[in-house]
Amino acid sequence: MQMKTLGNSGIEVSSVGLGCMNFGMMSDQSVTDDVVAAALDAGVNFFDVADIYGGPHGKAEAMLAVALGDRRKDVIVATKFGAQRGGGGGAAEGGGSALFIMQAVESSLRLLNTDYIDLYQHHFPDTGTPIDETLRVLEDLVAQGKVRLIGCSNYTGAQLTAAADFSRGNASATFVTAQNRYSLLTRDIETDLVPVAQREGVGILPYFPLESGLLSGKYKRGEKAPADTRFGKWGGGGIFATDDRFAVVDRIAAYGDEIGHSVLDIAIGWLAAQPFVSSVIAGVTKPEQIRQNVAAAGWSPNAEQLEAIARIAAA
Repeated sequence: MQMKTLGNSGIEVSSVGLGCMNFGMMSDQSVTDDVVAAALDAGVNFFDVADIYGGPHGKAEAMLAVALGDRRKDVIVATKFGAQRGGGGGAAEGGGSALFIMQAVESSLRLLNTDYIDLYQHHFPDTGTPIDETLRVLEDLVAQGKVRLIGCSNYTGAQLTAAADFSRGNASATFVTAQNRYSLLTRDIETDLVPVAQREGVGILPYFPLESGLLSGKYKRGEKAPADTRFGKWGGGGIFATDDRFAVVDRIAAYGDEIGHSVLDIAIGWLAAQPFVSSVIAGVTKPEQIRQNVAAAGWSPNAEQLEAIARIAAA
């Protein structure tokens, strides 16, 4: 397993992480236990969850804690705060405020059955709370030993700049990671967030790297998705599976045939090879899927292949 650092923190994580959004929604505790065990066996040491994952408040965090057991000390656990509850998505009102964070962190520590959170991430920017309030309370949590590192999620380049400027001017804790949607099919952060992240030494943590399975190669245009897959349960891929997107996947598959690699290899290998990416976070519902993701990251495309993949995906 290739190891990379969380931004400029010096803390090493596996180049493929396990996204835990499915815990409690598509995976019961038994499946969760199997998935986590398979991840650990494959060399994965980075587990990303959030306080809203899994349905009822904290269910995914609690399930992850059970699955890790006494192996908690051997891994890096990341969780998030500040999102709306109830499936609405987006920022909670006051989700970046001191009161909200102090309540959220205590809940996550209890549910994760841990004394500390390795990476505590602001899930969505809270435009109603000054960034200095958010960062100061996060700094207090770091000083108390309840949090080791802090990160953000779904921030724009301008919002990350504002946070970095405040941290630099006030000697407060600084974001070391930025978790945003990023894949071969969704690349808008390359012109907005990534330049800021590179300048500030912030590592990118891509979510939806496989576009909910579209880039796994298991779905074919015009074919009904298997009933036990996400697309099957959704009655189709929805916004993830438009004709234009399938056309890109077809081009990636054709290039993969030329170089002897699958769509999955290309989707994960290309992301993991980006110097600004700290870990590729992918959710799975079966142990074999995490093993496949780890194997895909074991391929390192050369410069010519990286350029060709980027060009094909953007065409």
